[in-house]
Parts: sequence; C-alpha cells; structure tokens
Amino acid sequence: MSDVDLFASSSSPGSGEGAAAPAGATLPPLAVRMRPRSIDEVRGQGEVLRPGSPLRRLIEGAGGTAGPLSAILWGPPGTGKTTLAHLVATAADREFVELSAVTAGVKDVRAVMERAATSRALYGRATVLFLDEIHRFTKAQQDALLPGVENREVVLVAATTENPSFSVIAPLLSRSILVTLESLTKGEIAEVIESAVADERGLEGRFELAEEARDHLVAIAGGDARRALTGLEAAAGVAQDDAGVVLDPEAVLPISLAHVEQAVARAAVRYDKTGDQHYDVASAFIKSMRGSDVDAALHYLARQLEAGEDPRFIARRVVIAASEDVGMGDPTALQTAVAAMHAVAQIGMPEARIILAQAVVHNALAPKSNAAYTGINEAIADVRAGKVGAVPPHLRGSGYTQASDRAAAASGGQQVAGYVYSHDQADGVAAQQYLPDELDAELGDRSYYRPTDRGFEARLQERWQWLRGRLRDR
Repeated sequence: MSDVDLFASSSSPGSGEGAAAPAGATLPPLAVRMRPRSIDEVRGQGEVLRPGSPLRRLIEGAGGTAGPLSAILWGPPGTGKTTLAHLVATAADREFVELSAVTAGVKDVRAVMERAATSRALYGRATVLFLDEIHRFTKAQQDALLPGVENREVVLVAATTENPSFSVIAPLLSRSILVTLESLTKGEIAEVIESAVADERGLEGRFELAEEARDHLVAIAGGDARRALTGLEAAAGVAQDDAGVVLDPEAVLPISLAHVEQAVARAAVRYDKTGDQHYDVASAFIKSMRGSDVDAALHYLARQLEAGEDPRFIARRVVIAASEDVGMGDPTALQTAVAAMHAVAQIGMPEARIILAQAVVHNALAPKSNAAYTGINEAIADVRAGKVGAVPPHLRGSGYTQASDRAAAASGGQQVAGYVYSHDQADGVAAQQYLPDELDAELGDRSYYRPTDRGFEARLQERWQWLRGRLRDR
C-alpha cells in the first residue's frame, strides 16, 4: 500500500471502528490510523522539529539554496521515526519508497536508485527512500546507498534503534543529518491516548476511558506511543466483548482499569510516586535487604520498576544500604552498588533492572554490620554536644607555625616536638594521643567504632583490639 493510500484509508468515511466494513476487510491498527498527518499532530520531539531545523525544513519541503538532506532517525521504538518519514514523503509531491533492512538486499536498493533517477529525469520528482532498521544492513548494502545519496537521486530517511556511530558506515553518516529522538513524556503519551479515544480515525468517541485506566496505559507505555495505542485498542476490544451485543449504536462503552489489565496481561501496580505508597514500598525494599530476605527485596524492586520509579533513585538507595547496613561486613557490597549506580545511569531501562537486581542480591545476602553507621552518628552527636576540644599540639597543621614540620615528617626527618611519625615505627603504628584532651579522657573504654563478629568484619576484630591496646594503653 502506498503512503497516499494508507492515509486515505485511515481518514476516509467509514473507516472508523463503528463503521460497517466489507466482508473480509481488516481495519488497520489503531496506531496506524492515528499516525499524524502533519507536524502539528506530532507529539513530542519539539527540539528536532523546531522552526528552521533541518528535519522540519525537510518535512515542509523548504526551497532555497539548501536542498533536502538525507536523515538518519535514531531513537527508541514508538517515538515517531516512521511517522516522520511519512511526513517527509508527503511534502513537495515526492515519490515514497519504503524498504525494510530485514528483507531488502543490494538488488532492491539498486532498483530503487534506478527508478529514482528515472523519476527525477523524466518528471522532476524527488524520491524519498524510507529504510527501516538500517542497522541490520551490512556494509555492502549500505555502500549501495552511497551514490544515490551523494547525488541526491534519493532523499534517504533511515530509522534505527541502535547507535548509528556503531551501526552505520561513516561515509553514509557524513552525507546525512543525525536526528536523535527522545521517548515521549507521560503527558505526551496521555495526549496521544486521549486523542485516539475521541478522534474519528480512532475510537470515534464511542468509548469512555477511566482515568486510572489511562494512567495504567501511560505507565506501561514507557514513552512508546505505539505501545500505548496498541494497549488502548486491545482494551477497547475487551470492553466491547464485556458489554456483549449493544443495541444502541450511540451507546458509549466504559473502558475500566480491569479491561486494560486484562488486555495487556499486566496488573496495575498501586504505587503513587509522590504519596504514601512510594515511601511504604521504598521502606519495605530497604528493610528487606537489611533483613537478608533476598526474595522480598527483589519483589519490592520489581514493584518499584513496574510502577515506573526512576531506576536512578533505586540505585542511590542501594548504595546507601551498602554502607549503612552491610558496611564492613562485606566491603565489596559498596563497590557493587556504586558500579550499579553508574551503569544504570548509562544504560537505562529495561536492562537496568538486571544491574539493580545484582546489586540488591549482593546487599541482601551479605553479612550485615552497621558499625560504621553507628560510629559516625555517635561521633557527630558528641561534636554537636560541644565535645570538640583543641587539637593536640603535635597534630596541628603547618600552615601557620613551624611550616617545615610537615615536609620534615614526610621525609622522615625531624618531627615537631611530641609527634611520632608512624612510618618510623617497626609495626607502622605510632602510640600517641590523637583525640582532643577532653574526648581522650572521656572515651576511655568506649569507642565510636565497634566491629561485629559477622562477615569480613569478624576478621578485623583482632586487629581492632590490638590497635586499641597500642593507642589507648600508652
């Protein structure tokens, strides 16, 4: 079906869901019927479609000395790559040819180039070649595109979900503009859904979508407009079957949350990111890791992810737990958590779920110690209570008096009176006063840091006890 036929069938009278279709006819999918027919109907992508941008000029068929540029559209599924290609094709009376990198070969590409050259020579019409999933083309197949793009026999609009820097050959990249598309926001997805419910090309206002049902469609869409419309269409079918035979053709059928859940086989997660549910689930998540229940921790991780929680927020909580609850029981838990936090920021969903799960499992299974956590809290409490005291003279800095002392210490030379350089001692420990006088006397047998007998920290106990003896019993 050509581009013109596609839009004609989607907008012609009788193409709505309630119209009687000829026997054996198949209604195009809702996502196809609702494909924007102009820039004004496009949701999202405001930056790449701003007035004067190369892509907008290409769509509007702008003239002048700057001719139409080939474009590579890079972005996640459902962000409008195919839609934008169709908009380019309908501008300025251009021919439109669509190929899929999954099925097309070099022979198909060369055939398009020959027809494009003929069309330009005989009729003066430009040809737009839309190549979907260009990242699947081999180097030889992409090379076959170069002459036509170079001479502008075709205006190439290529779509890919893979990074073009790695999947598209450099000569083709240099002859095209790279347009990076972003996932639609939740507000933009909601607008797409509401438009489809009311538009004559969509559900024609014959359905009433409950607010919670719309919110669930928005949540599961993940910024993908096509996924949102596919879920809406399926939910409308469920609602229609649930209502049975409707005698009144003007009746408006409700689409409930239950209809959406049944249609997409995915239950709505009761989770308000700004309310009590957010804090309750996050709290249960942390406490499950602390309690070493790995299954519960993964359950609450899944609930947060399925509800659309920012994975970066979850990663930060895991990093905190790695220090607060695991600590020196397993010092490598913090390494795993920090690595996960950075990886999640770079990779994003859905793969980020795997990285988070690894860090959560490590935290949950690790031996627990909050000794470092309680130690710093007790030290801060003493400082806030005014227990600070003067720094012992032999530990003071060299910025104001005896400025050469630090350099002398670093070189193993003469130290300030009373200061013992640790590296000069056989065991590397200088038994001298470090705490201010007030705290040195007050702490006595008390210590801020008190290691547990769990995990790696159990191995530290013997050295900790020896160090206390060396430093306190001087």
